[in-house]
Amino acid sequence: MGDSKEAGTEAPPAGTAARGGLSLLSQGESEEPSAQGSALFLGGNEVKSRAVVKYSSAPPRTAFARLQEKTDLKLPPANWLRESAKLGPAGTTILGNSRKSKPFSSFGMAYDFIDSVGNDVDVVSDSENIKKLLKIPYSKSHVSMAVHRIGRTLLLDELDIQELFMRSSQTGDWTWLKEFYQRLIDQKWQRKKKSKEHWYQKAILSKFLYYSINGDGAAQPVPSTAKQQKSSSADQTNDSDGASWPAPFEMPSSVSEDPSASSQGLKNDFARNILWTFEDIHMLVGSNMPIFGGGRYPAVSLRLRDNNKPINVLTGIDYWLDNLICNVPELVMCFHVNGIVQKYEMIKTEEIPNLENSNFSTKVIKDIAQNILSFLKSNCTKEGHTYWLFKASGSDIVKLYDLTTLCEETEDKYQNPFTMPVAILLYKVACNMMMKKNQNKKHYGTVRTLLLNCVKLLDKSRHPQIIASANYMLSELFQLDEPKKESSESPLNENSDESYSEEEEEMPDSDENGSYSTCSDPSDDNKAVAIIKSVGELSVPEKYKSIHQIRPSCAFPVCHDTEERCRLVLSYVLEGLKSVDSSIKKESDLPAADPNTPIPLKYEDESTRGGPEGLEKQMALFLDKMGSLQKGNYSSQSGMIPGSWQHKMKLQLILKSSKAYYVLSDAAMSLQKYGRALRYIKLALQSHDTYCCLCTNMLSEVLLFLSQYLTLCGDIQLMLAQNANNRAAHLEEFNYQTKEDQEILHSLHRESSCQGFAWATDLSTDLESQLSVSCKCYEAANEILQFSDLKSQNPEQYIQVLKRMGNIRNEIGVFYMNQAAALQSERVVSKTVSTAEQQLWKKSFSCFEKGIHNFESIDDATNAALLLCNTGRLMRICAQAHCGAGDEFKREFSPEEGLYYNKAVDYYLKALRSLGTRDTHSAVWDSVNWELSTTYFTMATLQQDYAPLSRKAQEQIEKEVSEAMMKSLKYCDVDLVSARQPLCQYRAATIHHRLASMYHSCLRNQVGDECLRKQHRVLADLHYSKAVKLFQLLKDAPCELLRVQLERVAFAEFQMTSQNSNIGKLKTLSGALDIMVRTKHAFQLIRKELVEEFDQPKSEETPPAADSSSLNREEVIKLLGIFESRLSFLLLQSIKLLSSTKKKTSSNLEEDVVLRTNKQIYSQLLRATANKNASLLERIDVLVHLLDQLARGSGGDGGALQ
Repeated sequence: MGDSKEAGTEAPPAGTAARGGLSLLSQGESEEPSAQGSALFLGGNEVKSRAVVKYSSAPPRTAFARLQEKTDLKLPPANWLRESAKLGPAGTTILGNSRKSKPFSSFGMAYDFIDSVGNDVDVVSDSENIKKLLKIPYSKSHVSMAVHRIGRTLLLDELDIQELFMRSSQTGDWTWLKEFYQRLIDQKWQRKKKSKEHWYQKAILSKFLYYSINGDGAAQPVPSTAKQQKSSSADQTNDSDGASWPAPFEMPSSVSEDPSASSQGLKNDFARNILWTFEDIHMLVGSNMPIFGGGRYPAVSLRLRDNNKPINVLTGIDYWLDNLICNVPELVMCFHVNGIVQKYEMIKTEEIPNLENSNFSTKVIKDIAQNILSFLKSNCTKEGHTYWLFKASGSDIVKLYDLTTLCEETEDKYQNPFTMPVAILLYKVACNMMMKKNQNKKHYGTVRTLLLNCVKLLDKSRHPQIIASANYMLSELFQLDEPKKESSESPLNENSDESYSEEEEEMPDSDENGSYSTCSDPSDDNKAVAIIKSVGELSVPEKYKSIHQIRPSCAFPVCHDTEERCRLVLSYVLEGLKSVDSSIKKESDLPAADPNTPIPLKYEDESTRGGPEGLEKQMALFLDKMGSLQKGNYSSQSGMIPGSWQHKMKLQLILKSSKAYYVLSDAAMSLQKYGRALRYIKLALQSHDTYCCLCTNMLSEVLLFLSQYLTLCGDIQLMLAQNANNRAAHLEEFNYQTKEDQEILHSLHRESSCQGFAWATDLSTDLESQLSVSCKCYEAANEILQFSDLKSQNPEQYIQVLKRMGNIRNEIGVFYMNQAAALQSERVVSKTVSTAEQQLWKKSFSCFEKGIHNFESIDDATNAALLLCNTGRLMRICAQAHCGAGDEFKREFSPEEGLYYNKAVDYYLKALRSLGTRDTHSAVWDSVNWELSTTYFTMATLQQDYAPLSRKAQEQIEKEVSEAMMKSLKYCDVDLVSARQPLCQYRAATIHHRLASMYHSCLRNQVGDECLRKQHRVLADLHYSKAVKLFQLLKDAPCELLRVQLERVAFAEFQMTSQNSNIGKLKTLSGALDIMVRTKHAFQLIRKELVEEFDQPKSEETPPAADSSSLNREEVIKLLGIFESRLSFLLLQSIKLLSSTKKKTSSNLEEDVVLRTNKQIYSQLLRATANKNASLLERIDVLVHLLDQLARGSGGDGGALQ
């Protein structure tokens, strides 16, 4: 561009920047300075100014032709009003007459430089308007401007009241403003005609500029037709100015069709757009001033002056500002008398304020600029409103009105022609901010305010696309992507108290500012937003500086929870959907449904009633549909055209609604509101189903969402199955619907039946079908991940789905297994296994197998081990089912039982192999070990109790029992400190006891091989002693301990029968009595329990307690009887043996003591047993006392046999 070159030297006031140009001032502004103007002090106080050309359509700069003296400017040059290569495409728009700025000129610029609007720039306007504002204190002429606020930017446009009222008399628009104007401001309004002098001055200026680019300096008269040309061109110009006002209703179709198109044909038709920084004010200015080369500088501005009229302050300010804005360092003035050129004069820009007759203070101009900007920013607070800044001709009072509020008092608020351009601009600025990926979230408050104001301005019926789009963007401001991370405060709320604009909304100014003071005419007060009492105030430094705290009205709404945020999003989505739906032609034969009533849909067919089988059919249909989506099948019921804006927008809105419902469902799930969660996920899936119907090309991202929705739906169905006791509350929550949800659903039903996922979202009352639906949801989610390459792109999601599939299959497997166990317990009459049971086993086994496969495929050893463990349990249930066969008396351990128990063992061992070591998961490892130990123990016990003697020899059975018991011991860790330790100790003690009993029994029944008998004796003795040790560790097994000790005594008695020598018998007897003494611990435990029971207060809870211990009591009485008889027998045998040895041998002191003690104890025991009225507690006390005596008496040889 021709203007991009730097100026050779800097003009001090002009700063350093590239240059541009501004339109010539109209001669009408060269009025006499007002009274205040002459009072200002002189001086060229420097101000900071910097101009950067953002855009230029001006041709390369040409040197101006210096005209010869006496050139007659009244004669037109040959090139007058013709296209010229030197002028470039701008042609006559730059030169020729000084056109009035168009009423929407600032909007054209704003559309082109959307990045600057709302953020960096304070003012966007034509340079003529800015000059007019800065000359207010000096000028008597009227000022009428429209002011609009977008973010922190003000747009200023000339509001030509005369033009408007001419128009209103023809069309009837703006009549309300005309009435208002006449009532308040100018009662006798009439159109003022422009003088002949005005047109004469315009014509010679135009000819002068054409001469200056002509180059030869000679006037070349043209045919007389030029005069007609001139007059007609002036008329055309005038007409075109009038026609530049768009009618309020004449909205071009381009706007409604595409909001991104340049709306309303509001073109930016300035030769240059300049970013001008004047002190601390940033302005985007449009200028058409012609700039020439030549002179001492590469850029000069050219002016024509009448030699008879001295330059006044207004003209000086005009020239100075034009040069500052365009960064032109020098001014060339051509003086003429009656159109005859006299002389040229060159003036530097910084010298202009000091010219004779036109000196002014640049500092005061700066103060005026700052005051006007502060005044406007403080009072033009509402975005989307049209404000009117008005100063009547010759008046000192400046008033600001809010035309939007005044207009709203009339019938049609859309009568304001600024409404549409403002709305479009609000929308564009918001769009632009949204597009910036690096945009800080704190600007979301700004974007939201812009969009809400845009929607407020627009008529829904006329601009559905912009409204739909704005609502979609509003919904996009709220992040919905991370439902899980709700705990941390959303970044949107971090800056919730920051307004995007420093001057958003103020408290009313105090009287010292003068902007709210009463004016001479009280009737004005109630209509004007603010008033400047006297233009002189604008020259006072910082008179209108904003000193009040600004309220942050643009704060982003702080959503306290997910639900609130999603509800906001859905409210915007609904508004968007309504806009789209209203714009679709109503020709389609849709039934007229009321959006407020839910649509009754009878979609329950055979396939839904058939439980899991029906589900299979529906799943097949669903997967078939998903497959067809990949090919891109399109089916809309409302007749939307694919690719139309409605189609694209509705897709976006529907997807947004499905996401919002998903997040709501997830939040309800975490609150354990499962009915509500199912309702929301149903809406999410219905939205998604509609999306699938409309979508021509399914994105993998959307398929991933669907997989997530189905996964969540599976979770909800599983939780509903597990919380069946609260079903009524869940059902109530599920059936509730808000008006908003109904309306969104109504919009969805315009496009599809929304039944694609009905199989997944029905609330069933049957546990089995709930589990099946949950499983099918996970399977569908998994299938979707398999469709495209989603599995490899989203490994985490894939692992989650497989984990859930494994888990639900475990749940279903356990459900069937428990059903089989229930059937088994009910089976009394029939001893054979029913086919129903076998079917349940098969189903359960199949589920476990699939689940194990799921977990193994993602290397989840722990869960695989748990499922193997459950399969083991199933095998044990199968084994138990086979034990009922045959008579209870003839019952034997069957081969089927053995087979299933061995299968169970295999699964438990597999589970241990899957885990590898205890470190993998100690709790699972311990649990599997326990189950394995239990299986071996059960097998051994059954073989021992129901020995299969018809099939196997006694020895073989004993060997198998012994092996199984030892394996059970191997997996029963008694030393590991855990909650299960007492159980392990009890189990181990029982095993030792059973083995000892078995060897004891073998010893009694066997004849023959002495070596084998000896082995059995040793083993029996070993296991009895181990059993005692373990039972002594337990506090709650005194009866077991007593029984084992009594068996040991019986074992000793049995050994004694085979002994011949008295010494040997005495030794054995002594050992047996020693065992009796050691039972004291068991009796003490029993006594303690009885005392506790006796001390318990007789309350309502005692009967069950008495029942539970009465069994124990019977056992104790029985054991006590045996103990008393055995003790009395042993004491009697001991007395007999000791007496006989005493006769045969010489007296032994020790033996005498023992004999005496035993006799005493024996007599006491006989007396005690003879007393039949003694209570249980008394009998135990007696025994404990006797055992103490026995321990003291036989202390010497106690412990002879352990």
